[in-house]
Amino acid sequence: MVENADGIFEAAPGTNYSGQRVVFNDLGQGVLNNAFEGYNCSLFAYGQTGAGKSYSMVGYGANKGIVPITCDELFKTMNTNTDPNKRYEVTLSMLEIYNEQVRDLLQKSNPKGGLPVRQNPKLGLFYVQGLKKVPVGSYKEVEQLQEQGTSNRTVAATQMNATSSRAHTVVTIVFDQIIKNESGQETKKSSTMNLVDLAGSERADSTGATGDRLKEGANINKSLSSLGNVISALADLSMGKKKVMVPYRDSTLTKLLQNALGGNSKTIMIAALSPADINYDETLGTLRYADRAKKIKNKAVINENPMDKLVRELKEENERLKKAMTGGGVDLSNMQAGLSPEEKEKMRKEMEEEIRAQLLANQEELDQESSSWEDKLKNARAEVVDDGDTARRKSDPHFLNLNEDPMLSGKVVYFLDEGENTIGRKDADPKPKIMLSGLSISKEHAIVKNSKGGCEIKPAGAGAKIKVNGQPLTGARDLVHKDRVLFGSSHLYVFTNPKKTDEAPKDLPGDIDWEYAQKEIAEAKGFSTGAAAGLSKDQQIAQELILEVLPMVTEVNAMSEELNKHRTFEVVLLSAAAQDGTGSSGGAKTTKVMVKMKNLLNGNTWLWDRAKFVNRRFMMQDLYQSWLDGDESVLNIPKEEDPFWEPPEDVLIGTGHVFLQSLLWGLEWDVSVTINDYKGQDEGSLHIVLTPCNQNGKPIEDEFLDEDEDQLKGKPYHFKVEIKRAEIHKARFSKGLKVKYHVYKDDKAIETPVITGTLSPEFKHSHIVSFPNVTDDIMEYFKNDNITFSVYGKQEDVGGDAKLSKLTTKELRQMDHINKPESTRKNTQQAFGLDQSSDQSQLKSEMMLLHRKFERLEAKERRMQQICQEWNTKPASEQDFEAFFRAVSAVANSSGTRLKTRVQIMNRMLQAQKKTAANGNAAKGPASDTKVKAEGGKEKKGSSACIVM
Repeated sequence: MVENADGIFEAAPGTNYSGQRVVFNDLGQGVLNNAFEGYNCSLFAYGQTGAGKSYSMVGYGANKGIVPITCDELFKTMNTNTDPNKRYEVTLSMLEIYNEQVRDLLQKSNPKGGLPVRQNPKLGLFYVQGLKKVPVGSYKEVEQLQEQGTSNRTVAATQMNATSSRAHTVVTIVFDQIIKNESGQETKKSSTMNLVDLAGSERADSTGATGDRLKEGANINKSLSSLGNVISALADLSMGKKKVMVPYRDSTLTKLLQNALGGNSKTIMIAALSPADINYDETLGTLRYADRAKKIKNKAVINENPMDKLVRELKEENERLKKAMTGGGVDLSNMQAGLSPEEKEKMRKEMEEEIRAQLLANQEELDQESSSWEDKLKNARAEVVDDGDTARRKSDPHFLNLNEDPMLSGKVVYFLDEGENTIGRKDADPKPKIMLSGLSISKEHAIVKNSKGGCEIKPAGAGAKIKVNGQPLTGARDLVHKDRVLFGSSHLYVFTNPKKTDEAPKDLPGDIDWEYAQKEIAEAKGFSTGAAAGLSKDQQIAQELILEVLPMVTEVNAMSEELNKHRTFEVVLLSAAAQDGTGSSGGAKTTKVMVKMKNLLNGNTWLWDRAKFVNRRFMMQDLYQSWLDGDESVLNIPKEEDPFWEPPEDVLIGTGHVFLQSLLWGLEWDVSVTINDYKGQDEGSLHIVLTPCNQNGKPIEDEFLDEDEDQLKGKPYHFKVEIKRAEIHKARFSKGLKVKYHVYKDDKAIETPVITGTLSPEFKHSHIVSFPNVTDDIMEYFKNDNITFSVYGKQEDVGGDAKLSKLTTKELRQMDHINKPESTRKNTQQAFGLDQSSDQSQLKSEMMLLHRKFERLEAKERRMQQICQEWNTKPASEQDFEAFFRAVSAVANSSGTRLKTRVQIMNRMLQAQKKTAANGNAAKGPASDTKVKAEGGKEKKGSSACIVM
């Protein structure tokens, strides 16, 4: 694709790229045509996060999506109308479904728990009570409302720590055509257009539900799974199956889309697919979803009714509902069976509440019908106040929001007036000028002083969490153009000073985005986020994961503090050498980004992978949101249902590595290895012995094994692994210690028994490893690989120190940070390179092996020198060459390969001389033969010549 002068992406010559206009012509135009004909129509985009749903539906920048193009084309077509007997009315509403709660995006405030979803008893359809429906008269007004909705969505997402990819957005356009016939009677042709951007459809195993004791939060994917069930049921009905119940009531989304999915609507589904091979499963799932949806057959009809009939029916229904309310309430006589008095009373109240809601909705509709369209449009326009933001952005200092979703960045602006600008929560007294809410926001959080365009920021009170350019703010400091400011755990802004842009550092990028600010925060915490060009693919992936997980960890820590859960979380990097697992069966290990959870009362720790942590975070958000909504019972839920609780499990104290080169040379390897944790800190030592042996475990003598490594191939080989003892530093691990390790490609771990009550366990563990046939792969394993010994400590679910339980989580986290050694407070770049403890172990192994080989060669050399000296001191008549040769050969065959090669050359030359002598002796006769005893007691003939190489 190529970008034209207007910033719109178009297909490059010879490519199959489809621009936004092409997508609209294929899909959106059909929706628009159906609307003018009077049909209800719906269009929704389904697919995983990042596949292009929001881009297709909403668009980005100049590349507008289906929703804005549809609205634009709608008004363009309306403006071409020349029929005086036809007029148009358009109303727009915009809502978001997050966590099964409905939020009106056209209102700044919503009730706790979201807007209620009711059912019209006459039509059987569901609607949102209190949803704002705004009359619009032009595309510009639609744009203003969508901008307002996006801004409100951004503020709410920041306050609730919600992820945009986890929310469903529904834009509903009600398009009415009022047509007057020759007799003066008016008929309304009405069309409801639902344009839906669904949440990401990630599978359970990619979002973290797999392998966790708590599955993914009930409300997170409830809507999508319910939508799938509804589509499957509707597909079965369309294929002729009987007695199929369609579960519309299972989720908020399916309730609101009931008419679109299986009723009076023409519906189009966009299946957004990722081209990446790692998303194969999600792509296949999306295609199957779309295949089921294609089988649904709706029966759409034109919605056309006389106006007076609609008004009359509404009045009649209102009268009926009033009689039900005043004539003794709701009759439950036909529902007596099986209901207790309490259940009957509860049902009566619920039904009366539904009737009241329907009365209000009908009355509102009657009021709308009695008002002229011009009056409704005038009132709606009066609510839209132009606050001059566009002009002020070019002159006044201000904060501009940053969001991980680019479409939500730059939507919230806070201007800094001359003088003091207080920042804090709305429940502060007096109220601050800039009101924020959410995690870690104090009542009085910060003060920004604007003095003639120069701004200074300082904390408003002790404990206020503020970061400027990734560094904690402890006192007053000047703000410079493009400074990045983080309030609490989720309010991230870039400071903009239009009149002092030259003060910005020259090395900053032109546009500051979310990723840049998060990299800065990660670097301040000690993580390397340097240029990707110098990193391997594995390291780049790890860096991306760190930038993704780090703000989530900050958020979870803030929730832990506010809910007082006595837990702290931190990002940890596990290098390949620090991981437990098989040696080679799974291929090369890569650096893992993990999250460590620590119980601040008893010191127990857990390591969660990214998937499990993300899953738990969603459930923690659920819990926190319920608490914000006033549900105090969430603070006393059973621990098994608490996402902050985890049953005790063995914790990985650290790992030690023993390299295997010694096995190639038949050397026993007796070594004490250091146990290092994931940060490289010394946690103790482990005494290991590797001994070449026979299948019964008897050690092989040095002279039995040839040093020519190639001679091992094709032969059986055995060695014994012994774990003698360990020394562990930290007292809390005395509850139980054990060691686990894997050999070669064996997925099953070998474990020692658990030794309790000591920090110096005597394991006395012995295990014989046998290879029936040494292959090249095994030779490579001996040469370059190692056995990783993982030391585990037993943890128990105990209460901990009673004094600590009196402290708040915030105080405990501060104590935990202070008590950490300086070397452990910040990660290093070690995890992005080679693991130092592993390197040191390998170098030590190689050094000692070379030292042992050197000692053996020195001994052989001294013995050979002794043989030569003995040879030289003998008289010529006693110098028996072949005896000398045998002595040299015996020494050489148990020494280094270089010396052995020399002796083999000597042997070949001797054989050649023997042949020459044999030919000469055949002519001279046997009298001149020299007979000597060769190896094995056989007699050999040959010359007495000696060549010393």
